[in-house]
Amino acid sequence: MTDQFSRTELLVGADGIERLKRSRVAVFGIGGVGGYVVEALARSGVGTRDLIDNDKVCLTNLNRQIIATHSTIGEYKVDAAKKRILDINPEAAVNTYKTFFMPETAAGFHFEEYDYVVDAIDTVTGKIQLVMQAHAAHTPMISSMGAGNKMDPAAFKVADIYQTSVCPLARVMRRELKKRGIPALKVVYSEEVPVVSKERIPGSNAFVPSVAGLIIAGEVVRELVEGRK
Repeated sequence: MTDQFSRTELLVGADGIERLKRSRVAVFGIGGVGGYVVEALARSGVGTRDLIDNDKVCLTNLNRQIIATHSTIGEYKVDAAKKRILDINPEAAVNTYKTFFMPETAAGFHFEEYDYVVDAIDTVTGKIQLVMQAHAAHTPMISSMGAGNKMDPAAFKVADIYQTSVCPLARVMRRELKKRGIPALKVVYSEEVPVVSKERIPGSNAFVPSVAGLIIAGEVVRELVEGRK
């Protein structure tokens, strides 16, 4: 019978579709990268996702965030994303948390409940905490490195954090995770040298963070279909 996931089923099979429906994925950060992760997971048939972000949609998000439209300005990003997910797949389950993930708020999340964790947040302390909790729970995780101040969407690669180069954020994460004894972490990073800007706020566009998000979603979907956990 033809349904909205029938074209995906041609690629992953009925068993793969069923695994996706049974999966629960947590996405931390619903911005330029995380929004596209959420979009692709919804369109791929992932059954349950947890959305964690305390920001609201604002005017400057319109240039790159898929959930940002003039009609969603002022809404919490997790609420805008939930509405979009349910419009794509009304049978999906969506848990939202208007929370800024940091060590101080980390106790509210139980990583053993997730089949996969996506890190799409910006703060180093938050990213490290995510890695530590996922590692302790033996939950698969993928982390986005820097997507700001970049112009080349073809420069992204998937690698272990200790095999990365060029990316300043990845450099910091390598150092901090090594201190904490973390042996590995799958990441998406760019080998493009960042554009130099005098502004403290990073420059952004529509095509770089979106590509990072879609690459991440592809990694998650493939691993879920293959039953890696």
